[in-house]
Amino acid sequence: QSGSSLRIVSAALKQGQITPTELCQKCLSLIKKTKFLNAYITVSEEVALKQAEESEKRYKNGQSLGDLDGIPVAVKDNFSTSGIETTCASNMLKGYIPPYNATVVQKLLDQGALLMGKTNLDEFAMGSGSTDGIFGPVKNPWSYSKQYREKRKQNPHSKNEDSDWLITGGSSGGSAAAVSAFTCYAALGSDTGGSTRNPAAHCGLVGFKPSYGLVSRHGLIPLVNSMDVPGILTRCVDDAAIVLGALAGPDPKDSTTVHDPINKPFMLPSLADVSKLCIGIPKEYLIPELSSEVRSLWSKAADLFESEGAKVLEVSLPHTSYSIVCYHVLCTSEVASNMARFDGLQYGHRCDINVSTEAMYAATRREGFNDVVRGRILSGNFFLLKENYENYFVKAQKVRRLIANDFVNAFNSGVDVLLTPTTLSEAVPYLEFIKEDNRTRSAQDDIFTQAVNMAGLPAVSIPVALSNQGLPIGLQFIGRAFCDQQLLTVAKWFEKQVQFPVIQLQELMDDCSAVLENEKSASVSLKQ
Repeated sequence: QSGSSLRIVSAALKQGQITPTELCQKCLSLIKKTKFLNAYITVSEEVALKQAEESEKRYKNGQSLGDLDGIPVAVKDNFSTSGIETTCASNMLKGYIPPYNATVVQKLLDQGALLMGKTNLDEFAMGSGSTDGIFGPVKNPWSYSKQYREKRKQNPHSKNEDSDWLITGGSSGGSAAAVSAFTCYAALGSDTGGSTRNPAAHCGLVGFKPSYGLVSRHGLIPLVNSMDVPGILTRCVDDAAIVLGALAGPDPKDSTTVHDPINKPFMLPSLADVSKLCIGIPKEYLIPELSSEVRSLWSKAADLFESEGAKVLEVSLPHTSYSIVCYHVLCTSEVASNMARFDGLQYGHRCDINVSTEAMYAATRREGFNDVVRGRILSGNFFLLKENYENYFVKAQKVRRLIANDFVNAFNSGVDVLLTPTTLSEAVPYLEFIKEDNRTRSAQDDIFTQAVNMAGLPAVSIPVALSNQGLPIGLQFIGRAFCDQQLLTVAKWFEKQVQFPVIQLQELMDDCSAVLENEKSASVSLKQ
């Protein structure tokens, strides 16, 4: 009766043990119960129930559309959804209703998925905490878990309960909280420098960033065109593979998609023989800021592969130290260019000033963007100035090529996948997080994730164990370009070994306790 995995609930739907409408209503009631998490900006209740009704008819006629038919999903609010408000958590797009669906959204709907709603994020996906959108911060469901609460009781220094909630990470924090709190079975995020993997690590989820070009970006409101990819958040690796199977493939509306190099249907084989694998450990990722707990779990994970006969090699990615500044230049430059479309003329917010076109532009953008977004536009336009272009933008592009080549060299040396941390530490309390400014935080938080976007590689964060505080810690696997399937196969083997515990939210949602109590951690735990 464990209803926590997409694959299991899909089987239950096929066998008629539960109907799509019942499943949809269960998720809607959980969305209402967990409203205080602020995971959703818009809940599309009527749409979801109508989709569930259609799905039910198909099941009754034996015409199910596959594994996603009748499955509740959520979508980050920077993907266009036809007829449903899409805000990017900004004043600029508040009230904007797109006339079309993003390709990934359309593909989910074509497979019969139920759209529960649009999830919260940092404004225009710029941030690593999901704290900077106009609808307020997202709260990490683990703040309310039995695991964390019990550890806190033992800590005499714990202060006021209410203000001590934890961030989800970001920028896809709403999607992560939505999946983590059981309000849906999978959610779309976007990933430009780690925005899907970071919240996955902090919320105890699988966060998958596909190879650049494997999944269409059409309808994803762009941040950095050359790095953005739609991301997938689920509770286990198999579920991520099911969703990837539905999304992958070329799209005439996105010229950067490549001809589908993935075998359909996208089934993940069990990894029979780990001993044929070679795992690379990048030595530059062992940095002083890395928490001792993450470092120790990283090293135990490497030992686990080694004990099963895999070859574990230290590899070098020599240009790692340049990646933050390189990413900053390229990211802000593309942001400056992309944000030019929000001018108050065609869609979105428009100010009341009509003295001149220039004044209207300025006031519209002043009112429509927060200071983080305006700051990045300012930086980017500075780097793109005629006198700076060669010294900043062009130079950063060259460094980006060197960073991408570092990965190529590592994989050419015989390594199959790289194993790294996802984040420096577990999730921190909100009040601690907001002490630093957004730029400093993003630079620190994305240190292990952003080079992957610059190189266009597939990567996945897998929850490994709970920290001493009872909070999730994730590790990242990085694969060769377009070897997404192999990457997920390795990740699935690892997931099975570590048996990450299920979040226990009994107090939060009494009537779901049946689902949650069935799953207890067993097998090889890395926390010993």
